[in-house]
Amino acid sequence: MNIQIGDIGHIIQLAIAPVFLLTGIGTMLVVLTNRLGRIIDRTRVLEDRLDIGYNDFYMDELDTLYQRTHLINYSISLSTACGFFVCVIIAMLFLGDIMNLTLDKYIAAFFVLAVICLIGCFIYLLREIYLAARAQRIRRHIRPPR
Repeated sequence: MNIQIGDIGHIIQLAIAPVFLLTGIGTMLVVLTNRLGRIIDRTRVLEDRLDIGYNDFYMDELDTLYQRTHLINYSISLSTACGFFVCVIIAMLFLGDIMNLTLDKYIAAFFVLAVICLIGCFIYLLREIYLAARAQRIRRHIRPPR
């Protein structure tokens, strides 16, 4: 196991693309957690208002917020899984080159899994955005109680 400087440079070159993907996934996780935080904050406000008195308007909005929470949680889970798979890909690139293992099929399989998770993450995010927009349109036409 004699590793040359040129070999390490080559491995790092191979790992650059997955690292950029990992950066994008990290940014996506920031967006998702910010959306989740806003949903949770709004949920707390409505739950406090419900403690004062029951109201159907607030209950309908809470139901929508709970649905949005589930969608965002699924999206966060898939994004995290995608990040995990990309990290495994990077590790396999280094291990394969250092130990002279042929891991190309495993690397390809994990890359496909990572992309499937990323697609799922985007789908759940899009569903959450549509749900939020629809709820906003509905609330615009209904006046909340004062």
